[in-house]
Amino acid sequence: MNRAFDDLFGVAEAFDGIQMAGRTDRWILGAAASRANIELTPEVFVRFRDRYLSRLTEALDEPATGKCVLPGVSDLLAAIETRTDILPALLTGNCEAGARIKLEHFGLWKFFRCGAYGDEVTSRNDLFGVAVERAHACGYRHVHPADVIVIGDTVLDVACAQAAGARSLAVATGTTDVAELRASGADTVLENLSNTGEILDLLPAGTRPRS
Repeated sequence: MNRAFDDLFGVAEAFDGIQMAGRTDRWILGAAASRANIELTPEVFVRFRDRYLSRLTEALDEPATGKCVLPGVSDLLAAIETRTDILPALLTGNCEAGARIKLEHFGLWKFFRCGAYGDEVTSRNDLFGVAVERAHACGYRHVHPADVIVIGDTVLDVACAQAAGARSLAVATGTTDVAELRASGADTVLENLSNTGEILDLLPAGTRPRS
């Protein structure tokens, strides 16, 4: 993002100090643009997004510490893929194309049939309704928010679930530790997603297959 902003507007390190975790790309860009006295018009957003996607593709091929699939993620998604009672969907602050580039790089995009993205809204909380409607459009039945689990690694992910009446599974694999995630009111807090069985057991009984 810093590289793309500098390319377009000649402002270096434009995102330094801006809290990105749990926020949408549109919100993040708006904060940087406001600080640089740049009006974030629809045209500016599209120009930045396109340049950012190019820079993102370059950056993913560069070596970096900690750039990997986190513990348990692949196994959990593979287990969910075998189930007919669970629909995995993305609810992410990333713009759709950016999310796809990142997840395809690590072989994870194939697990998600639909999602809601950060180029559509500014507030993360607004993504929940979009995600549910996209799931319905994919052929999944309408569900009560209480039967949805929002998985994330920030207090804003927890707040998104709370605002919608959904449940939250907070994972301390980001910059927020277990204590802070618990204090945010998350329903469940885990160090990581390595225990697939434990996570699948969090599903409400009404969504499990009938024997």
